[in-house]
Amino acid sequence: MYAICLRYARDTFEAEDMLQQGFIKVFTKSALFEGTGVLEGWIRRIMVNTAIETYRRNKMSFLSTEEVSGADLVEHSTLQLNNLDYKDLLKLIKELPLGYKTVFNLYAIEGYNHREIADMLQISEGNSKSQLSRARQWLRERIIKMEELGI
Repeated sequence: MYAICLRYARDTFEAEDMLQQGFIKVFTKSALFEGTGVLEGWIRRIMVNTAIETYRRNKMSFLSTEEVSGADLVEHSTLQLNNLDYKDLLKLIKELPLGYKTVFNLYAIEGYNHREIADMLQISEGNSKSQLSRARQWLRERIIKMEELGI
């Protein structure tokens, strides 16, 4: 669960706070777990929601929405990632600007759709798509630089 919190936090201290707040919710709301499904999934959802609440509480601001063409949203990277280690990729994801990182994690890692992300973060669906597109572009540029440098 700490790894989930780290993906959304700005630093380790914020991740630890999220983790603690999340487990407080798990223990105080344990009666709400109906036993259907996996306990880990229920706890994971609480941790993600706690991370989102933390951002709302800190008045996280997203970058302004610009029009994004459909081609940008569907574009797939054709990079050769043979030399890129998963730890390097996770490090790059952690370095994403805050708005990009949040939407990228919710969409690509947690599996939420843009409508759900927009509802959770209280942003427009278009803003969610734009943030994801920009996150992908940001990551793509960093990966290309890493490949050029032979890292």
